[in-house]
Amino acid sequence: MSAVHADEDCDRPDDVSPRLVARMLDGDLTWEEWRQLLKLPRKDPDRVKKYLDALQVRVGWSERILMRISEHLFIVQSPAGRSVKCDCGQVFGDYRVNWKLAALVYIRDTAPSITEVYRCKDFAPEPGWSEIREYYCPGCATQLSVEVVPPGYPPIFEFLPDLDTFYRDWLDEPLPDAAPAWYADHTCRITASWRD
Repeated sequence: MSAVHADEDCDRPDDVSPRLVARMLDGDLTWEEWRQLLKLPRKDPDRVKKYLDALQVRVGWSERILMRISEHLFIVQSPAGRSVKCDCGQVFGDYRVNWKLAALVYIRDTAPSITEVYRCKDFAPEPGWSEIREYYCPGCATQLSVEVVPPGYPPIFEFLPDLDTFYRDWLDEPLPDAAPAWYADHTCRITASWRD
């Protein structure tokens, strides 16, 4: 019997246990186990719930994780609404606003600073034409994202999910605070206020 199917927490031969999901998050599966998971005849209908539950157990706070947006960032349901939160507990604010505006930023825009991360000068961004922006969590100093952009280019808003549609249409579990206003980019409201 395969390692995936032999997992003692499985109820059915094609069921994926919470323990197996935790091992996936730890990167602790063999290639054979990954291959078997990819070949399952059908996906568990509660696979997203199992994944979110496994993530929730790993963080030290109680706000419900609605979606993972990167290795360390989550959209959570908090008393103040839906917000972006780092696994360390740092809150970046409303998920409809680019979280990078609340991050610490280190900009590499000189040849010496760029060659610290690009060892081959032939492939390195050219100072004056490009800069490397490294975004860090103010709470734990974890690097959260890197982007290479022209100088003056606004921070890239990488991901604005339509959570209401996802939960309603895909998970059949509508969110209690569902409203069309949740799916809108509010970043410009913040940046427009900086001109004043």
